[in-house]
Amino acid sequence: MKRIFPFLTPYRIAIIIALSLMLMELVVELIQPLLIARIIDDGILEQDVSVVILWGSVLIGCSLLAFAAGVTNSFYSSHVSQSFGFDVREALYDKVQSFSFTNFSKTPTSSLITRLTNDVTMLQNTVFMSLRIMMRAPLLVIGSVIMALFVNWRLALILVVAVPVLVAFLLFIMRRAGGLFKLVQERVDHVNNVMQENLAGIRLIKAFLRAQHEIKRFKQSSEVLMENTVKALRLVEVTMPIILLVMNAGILVILWYGSVEVTTNRASVGDVVAVVNYATRMTGALSIVTMIIMVFSRAKASSNRIGEVLETEVDLMDKEASETHVIQNGSIEFDNVTFVYPETTVEVLRSLSFSIEGGKRVSIVGATGSGKSTLFQLIPRLYDLTGGEIRIDKKDITSFKLENLRQQIGFVPQEAMLFTGTVRDNIAWGDQDASFEEIQEACKRAQIHDTIINLPKQYDTQLGQKGVNLSGGQKQRLSIARALVRKPAILLMDDSTSALDMKTESDLLESLNDLSCTTIMITQKISTTMASDLILLLDEGELLAMGTHKELLKRSPLYMKIVESQIGKEALTLAQRSH
Repeated sequence: MKRIFPFLTPYRIAIIIALSLMLMELVVELIQPLLIARIIDDGILEQDVSVVILWGSVLIGCSLLAFAAGVTNSFYSSHVSQSFGFDVREALYDKVQSFSFTNFSKTPTSSLITRLTNDVTMLQNTVFMSLRIMMRAPLLVIGSVIMALFVNWRLALILVVAVPVLVAFLLFIMRRAGGLFKLVQERVDHVNNVMQENLAGIRLIKAFLRAQHEIKRFKQSSEVLMENTVKALRLVEVTMPIILLVMNAGILVILWYGSVEVTTNRASVGDVVAVVNYATRMTGALSIVTMIIMVFSRAKASSNRIGEVLETEVDLMDKEASETHVIQNGSIEFDNVTFVYPETTVEVLRSLSFSIEGGKRVSIVGATGSGKSTLFQLIPRLYDLTGGEIRIDKKDITSFKLENLRQQIGFVPQEAMLFTGTVRDNIAWGDQDASFEEIQEACKRAQIHDTIINLPKQYDTQLGQKGVNLSGGQKQRLSIARALVRKPAILLMDDSTSALDMKTESDLLESLNDLSCTTIMITQKISTTMASDLILLLDEGELLAMGTHKELLKRSPLYMKIVESQIGKEALTLAQRSH
């Protein structure tokens, strides 16, 4: 909770106003039984109508004042809670954006979504209720006891005995409920995770007729959430009957003992009515405390979960001596690079060393799991190395500021990721300052311009989530255009032409020839490697061979086997003879 309180500081004036108005309501509520006692003793029993009218008017005036204070309090409480929720959600999102891949691997996406939505909403509602009624309830209990003692201390002793017992009981329930509601929030994470997986893979689910299996899996997860929620709510709900039992018993004792006091002239009828009135108000306030326990228990669990995110240490940051460098040549050197993913022991890359001249086109080839994509992720420093050094333009990449380094790299991921918005928005996502002419030029190079022109609204055509209304090849080419519009010094393409036919791929590669950037492509297509200046052949994290297509045909049995699998043995023999 300590991590959350600073977010309320900017709204301290509004909080003070809201609390002042709440105290005004509280004072009126505590005065009302005294006014009622005065009306009974001095007006009704004495049959003095003027007293009834006088104090009745004061009672109505106080009620109107309390009503106005309550309405204004609601306004300020809403302002504080909504603004607070906005600030917390924004801070959370900013923090998540700063996460490294290592941080993301430790906190599931579904859990982050729950914390950004459900948990923040829970805190937001708690702030509103705290300013509106939560603080008023315990103060009303305390104030009622004090006022009852002021009216008639002998009758009030009954309340003095009952209230501490109930408060101790409520604190016990709150501690127990806190752990249960934390478990509930974790189960919400799990349900969200199942939903996220199902919605992301809905096409596969339908293709494999696995809908019933997924419905069963969701039902099981949802049932566990229901059981945990019921268990937590059952514990909280048991407090209400106990509170009513104790307080109603107390009221009966007050009435019995009060009749004795009235008979012996040690108390007036108004005194008894006032003390009973205070006891009734305390019963209502303690009933609200039941709700407060539930809300605060859930809020505590939510604040801890939000605090975990805000306090997460981001392990990939700018080095102290990092500078803003402009990549001139685009040469890349791997010097004895070793990499192990966090919290694992397997070396994905081992003692990897090679040099790439600036402006060259390089293809990386290898079997699945050979470390190709990992190698790519190290160049823009999405992970830090376990050992060795990577240099760009002879400079260690850790000497670059992260933002500066990544601004100069165009990255095309293996799975094309598009966002809800127009075609133009998705391409300009690579460079928000790009002109329409630059966007068109990038699309022409990516061989997607003609396709866009034939869309209903051309570049202003709205794309569905993840580009659901486009084919795989179209999404890949849009993703390539998004990288090209950056005018990168280094272009990284992770198997991003796999869905293109040979003609389109050939035209794409030819259009990249006049670019001044260094281009590195992960590919399984021999047609792509043949057009490259250099080929790196990886296997199980090691560099097996390096050279041109001709050179590897002569000296790499594994490369020959890859070529043979794609073009056939006879074609390979002819190719070797021609070389």
